Amino acid sequence: MMRRAATLFAVVLVALPSAAIAAPPPRTYTILIDKMKYGQLPPGLRVGDTIIWVNRDLFRHTATASDRSFEVDLMPAKSGRMVLRQPGSIAFFCRFHPGMRGQLNVAR
Repeated sequence: MMRRAATLFAVVLVALPSAAIAAPPPRTYTILIDKMKYGQLPPGLRVGDTIIWVNRDLFRHTATASDRSFEVDLMPAKSGRMVLRQPGSIAFFCRFHPGMRGQLNVAR
């Protein structure tokens, strides 16, 4: 009986720390598009985070995932938002200006 109680106590002690650590709440990041390029891409992205894309150019732009998992179409001086739904390295580009490219690195 004593051995079973000690084992149960050990299991509870091991389980408590992981149960007490919760995932951080989703965050919101802004990526500017200006002078025909994407601005600084935020580090530390996680599934559930929101990205607000802001087009400061005089031209229409998109942020289009190479795997087609997202597309944000932005008229001049407009913004759009998206929620990150999948982990991984996600390459993206502008459909209208293929030289504009970037990569989002998204953790779970």
